[in-house]
Amino acid sequence: MGNQDVIGLAVIGAGYWGPNLVRNAQATPALHLRYLCDLDVEKARRVLGQYSTVRATASLDEVLADPDVHAVAIATPAATHLPVALAALEAGKHVLVEKPLAATFEDGLKLVETAEQRGLTLMLDHTFAYTSSVQHLRKIIRGGDLGDIQYIDSVRINLGLVQPDVDVLWDLAPHDLSIFEAILPDDVYPVEVAAHGSDPIGAGVACVGHLTVRLSNGAITHVHVNWLSPTKIRTMVIGGSQRTVVWDDNNPAQRLSIYDRGVDLSPEQQKISYRTGDMVAPALVEREALRSMMAEFAASITEKRAPLTDGRAGLRVLAVLEAASESLRSGGVFVPVQQVEGRVSS
Repeated sequence: MGNQDVIGLAVIGAGYWGPNLVRNAQATPALHLRYLCDLDVEKARRVLGQYSTVRATASLDEVLADPDVHAVAIATPAATHLPVALAALEAGKHVLVEKPLAATFEDGLKLVETAEQRGLTLMLDHTFAYTSSVQHLRKIIRGGDLGDIQYIDSVRINLGLVQPDVDVLWDLAPHDLSIFEAILPDDVYPVEVAAHGSDPIGAGVACVGHLTVRLSNGAITHVHVNWLSPTKIRTMVIGGSQRTVVWDDNNPAQRLSIYDRGVDLSPEQQKISYRTGDMVAPALVEREALRSMMAEFAASITEKRAPLTDGRAGLRVLAVLEAASESLRSGGVFVPVQQVEGRVSS
């Protein structure tokens, strides 16, 4: 790669998410941002500012032909992820792509297989996986501190931007599903999903959605997503056989609360007893998740290893979303989730 292994990067897409990628790429020492590419080149120039040395261009071909570009970060609409990411991989570039990985499981699989055949990093921008809260949850859940996972209840509601091309499940649930993917042990994963939705405002797509996801250990997880709520709620309750953790993402002073309280059943006497222990609120170091994600992208390229949120993680989220859509069309019945091998266990 040369230049002390600094990775030349291009950001594709200057819309809602692109400027965040630009800012965090420029703050990551291992990355050198060379291009911002958007069909509206004036928009790209406005994002960069008049004194920027980063090139604004409308030509993806120009970006992919430049040997000093080693990687691209894609922040374009989901329907374009397949052609843009595939072109980048075929040009020998490492790829970071915004969620969802692609518009269909089949398209996502094509990207994963292309990256693997060419020995390139394919990484998902599952930003929540890089927050201090989720990193701590991953550590304590996979370390066994909560015991066996018994249930997860997740609520992600606010007065959201109603999307014309996707329903609320495809817009918001990928956050929750990618969090499950990051925190659950390797042997606990979604096996089937039932989805219910409603469109009370006549938008033409579901604006309120509920997912019930059955895990491989028999536990149930529930996800409530909603564009119509006047109040923003982002909570997750993860119940374990030993402890329960409540994550309130809207409370920066105490995002996580771990309760040593619960219900035990004695198999000998068939008696139920209640545990009432302490509540602990771990001190978390707040850091920008996107910065950590950019650093992980660079490290995975340099160290030639799979990133935490690799292409297969994105494919597993896509598999749940596709099953959810099928369930929604079929009146809410449980639909099996297509299984994807290969997990990052670091």
